[in-house]
Amino acid sequence: MIGDEKRVIDAFCSWLVENGWTVRREEEFADIVAERNEERLYAEAKGRTKSMGLDVDTLYGQLLRRMPTQEAKPKRFGIVVPLEGRNLALRVPARIRRMLDIEIFIVDEGGKVEQIGDARPSGS
Repeated sequence: MIGDEKRVIDAFCSWLVENGWTVRREEEFADIVAERNEERLYAEAKGRTKSMGLDVDTLYGQLLRRMPTQEAKPKRFGIVVPLEGRNLALRVPARIRRMLDIEIFIVDEGGKVEQIGDARPSGS
């Protein structure tokens, strides 16, 4: 179903809350800002679109351009995409994602969230 960004965001936010995060939407520069203990996660999300490749590239660009340059709390960044965007999100090499502290979160049709390609354990 094209245009399901709200479904993707809702599922991801629920997953964050289940894992102990406090979540705010459309805050500061990001679709989602989540906090847990001394950590802050900024995430941008996309739903299914007609041009998923272009939109995932745009998603990375939005996140990179808006990354705060100074902040006291440790920060992490994430992109959140539906299952159809998985391989597109993985086009950015893991080494680059690690350097920029960007995590990928995949939301399947049932709302299950998968965390990809990071040294951090899922849910942490």
